Amino acid sequence: MVAAAAELADEIGFTELTMGRLAERVGVRAPSLYKHIASQDDLHRRIAALAFDEAADAIGTAIQGRSGRDALAAAAGALRDYVLTHPGRYAATLGLTPTGPDDPIMLASRRGIGPFEAVLRGYDIGPQEMTHALRAVRSVFHGFASLQASGGFQWSTDVGESFEYLIDLVDRGLRPAADTDPAAADPADHHR
Repeated sequence: MVAAAAELADEIGFTELTMGRLAERVGVRAPSLYKHIASQDDLHRRIAALAFDEAADAIGTAIQGRSGRDALAAAAGALRDYVLTHPGRYAATLGLTPTGPDDPIMLASRRGIGPFEAVLRGYDIGPQEMTHALRAVRSVFHGFASLQASGGFQWSTDVGESFEYLIDLVDRGLRPAADTDPAAADPADHHR
């Protein structure tokens, strides 16, 4: 039932998904759905959990055996591909408030963040900065993918080139100053 709802959300848009439309899709009367799904909110949360899990799997697979910019590019590309392929179910992940630490949404969203944590550990991001770095990386790549999925890039410049530019920009920002500042890399040059 949830898989059918997620497919329908991808086709018609998450905001257009209703119990009535789902019932029509699966060939039952709407009251029959309530044997499997408690409410529209329950359906929303189940689609979100599915999307978090699917995205985590895609990103986790993409980063296997990679590090640094290569891992960052793989993670960002996998997220972007997921958002473009599954815009409805991805939209379900936004704006949910977990009901507690054992809420399936909380558990699934933590799993969804895991691959990005692995990428950031490769940049030597300390524990005190990890939350900030995760928020920054998620915001940047979520924003790009969401804008692209909604047709937000109308200029003639190639979107793929812009995405690579963004990856390079984030990669430079995550590297320690010694990796990005030529003067910091060689103290002897700094004193000349």
